[in-house]
Amino acid sequence: MLAADDRMIVLPWLDDVGATPAAAERFGRELAALHANSADEFGAPWAGWIAELPLDNTLTPGPWSQWYAERRLAPYLPQAAPHLGRDGIRLLEQVIDRIDTLAGPPEPPARTHGDLWSGNILWTPERATLIDPAAHAGHRETDLAMLTLFGAPHLNRIRAAYNETHPLADGWPTRIPLHQLHHLLIHVVLFGSGYRSQILTAATAALEPDHPSSGT
Repeated sequence: MLAADDRMIVLPWLDDVGATPAAAERFGRELAALHANSADEFGAPWAGWIAELPLDNTLTPGPWSQWYAERRLAPYLPQAAPHLGRDGIRLLEQVIDRIDTLAGPPEPPARTHGDLWSGNILWTPERATLIDPAAHAGHRETDLAMLTLFGAPHLNRIRAAYNETHPLADGWPTRIPLHQLHHLLIHVVLFGSGYRSQILTAATAALEPDHPSSGT
């Protein structure tokens, strides 16, 4: 950061040269190191935003499953309802009802980017640099699920390097759809029914963890 005040932030210009296999592996290791830097509680001590929608970052000791249901899923269902329909809302409510069993082994709060799709990664000559975060203490699998949602270059290398540095809990691929639901809900609220099919597919996969998402 070069300068900042109440209305402006000035950042240096970064050249995006594209991802290389070596840069992807370094990114996987560095993301794992970021996530290993645990926080005390889930959430953040500031009000959050994603696009123009507010994020409830109320701090809580956990478990993450309840925090996710109460802060990242349930608040957006009323706005998404006209696009999802009664059956769609019922499917999301089933996920919320079963969240404790679907969430997998307990994890400590991890410092996450919070909106880690490929467009928020700049591949500079030295390393991957993350931009435009919705930073909070969350579940580390969420950042990895976001990389899967819209695709990231050399994703398998990123995952392998991550897992070597900070191994993921057993069954993590089957939980990818669960972790994608928040961002898909955001897309439904912002962009409408064009994302209905995708979120219903993810919700169905989250409820049937023995059938991993095709994005794994």
